[in-house]
Amino acid sequence: MPGISLVLMTVAGLVHVSFYVIESLLWRRPSVHRIFGVSSEADAETMAFALFNQGYYNLFLAAGTFVGVGLSSGRLAHDKHELVVFCALFMVGAAAVLVASNRKLWRGAVLQGGLPALALLPALIL
Repeated sequence: MPGISLVLMTVAGLVHVSFYVIESLLWRRPSVHRIFGVSSEADAETMAFALFNQGYYNLFLAAGTFVGVGLSSGRLAHDKHELVVFCALFMVGAAAVLVASNRKLWRGAVLQGGLPALALLPALIL
């Protein structure tokens, strides 16, 4: 996997860590509710557990990405790209589901899946 792809996936992993922080640690803040288009405290409370859980999915996806990048960039990097490619495909797939379920969330989908999609391009071409 080209070095630029590994850099893009590292940044994508950091983006997913930020999703974890927003969803699992900062969810109780009204300013965070607005990011998700939630306007009432009752709705925010209803969503709290699901967002907490989703945040951890994003954290573990980021961890897998970082491990994959580490394996891919080491001395024994031959054929060690599978984890990075899986994580990139996972991120792109989740972004596609997000925008397919609500087209108004296209910015979030681009944030979630744009870098991984760019990271996959050189890997698919080479």
